Amino acid sequence: MLNVFTLANGRLFQEEIDSLDELTPARPVWVDLEAPTPEEKGWIAVKFGLVIPADIIDDDLEESARFYEEDGAVHIRSDFLIDDDETPRNVRVAFILHENVLFSVHKEDLPVFRLLRMRARRIPALIEDAKDVLLKLYDADAEYSADTLEGIYDDLEKVSKKVLQNAVNDAAAADALAAIARQEDLNGRIRRNVMDTRRAVSFMMRARMLNADQFEEARQILRDIDSLDSHTAFLFDKINFLMDATVGFININQNKIIKIFSVASVALLPPTLVASVYGMNLKFPELLWLGDWSYPYTVALMVASAIVPMWYFYKRGWLT
Repeated sequence: MLNVFTLANGRLFQEEIDSLDELTPARPVWVDLEAPTPEEKGWIAVKFGLVIPADIIDDDLEESARFYEEDGAVHIRSDFLIDDDETPRNVRVAFILHENVLFSVHKEDLPVFRLLRMRARRIPALIEDAKDVLLKLYDADAEYSADTLEGIYDDLEKVSKKVLQNAVNDAAAADALAAIARQEDLNGRIRRNVMDTRRAVSFMMRARMLNADQFEEARQILRDIDSLDSHTAFLFDKINFLMDATVGFININQNKIIKIFSVASVALLPPTLVASVYGMNLKFPELLWLGDWSYPYTVALMVASAIVPMWYFYKRGWLT
């Protein structure tokens, strides 16, 4: 899918392009390619003289491959977060700033892009050129990360109430661990996302491609990102605490089961001893004296030898 964005009356207008004839008269400040086909890349080459490499959004983490200038064009590759309920993920986006036009290439639509498109349509004079588009995308990315962090706070608060305020059985503990693991993964992705945004904005500042107002906006974005770092660090600590607390409750439940088996085995030792003694092939005087009452006597003795330890354990609180 190929979308071009043009400025009119200080607002950003979007137009979906389906052919080279539609693209030819356009004078965009931003060209967005979502999962572009080779044909659409060919239109870009014909219209703008820009060849988009086939591997432009490959997962290459080398610094030299993510931020560089070549043939008068600035190339930046950044990761953007998608906070999906099912599969949160980071999506690679390649930016090319060529002849005052920003080209973005990615495989799927991103919440940050939708947020910028909505704001640029509603707020006049928000964007003046292609560099503004790029900066506003990173600004929206930092804001999106902050909103996602607030969601993690809320979700962890729910888990905390379940774990710390209620009796936790194994099923509830398993659900809590699953929720905690998801929030830990999401928090890690936010940490990676803001780190990547910081690197991209720092590159733009070092490259001296920004005017004074844009440079100050870039500095503000970096300050916002720095404030997010302390929040992610705090959330990692909270996640580790809840993880340890949940695992501790699981261990307590397991210890209760083991304690019951231990108490039961100890309580059955006296009856076993009685049965072992009177099971020997010997003549016991008390049994000869009791006659027909010898069997009830041994059974009663075994029952009593089991009840007395159980009563003692109950009084000591070892059965609860």
